[in-house]
Amino acid sequence: MEVKGANVTIRIDADLVKDAKVLAARRHTSLSRLIAAHLRTLVRQDQAYAAAKQRALARLSQGYDLGWRKPANRSEAHDRESLR
Repeated sequence: MEVKGANVTIRIDADLVKDAKVLAARRHTSLSRLIAAHLRTLVRQDQAYAAAKQRALARLSQGYDLGWRKPANRSEAHDRESLR
């Protein structure tokens, strides 16, 4: 299966481009592949965060049983001896 790419034009400071090309060369890759790899990482992290957020919100919407029961009367609600 052939992976098709899209050309994207971005504006980057000339000094940064120079340093980034050196970095890419040290890693035996192209600047384009270096940028694509980092964008891929950012997108995956964002997708993982969004999925985790959805799971957490789903758990919260179900609620948790913390074992709390409504006191039978006022004196039971204010009973501090049972807490000691």
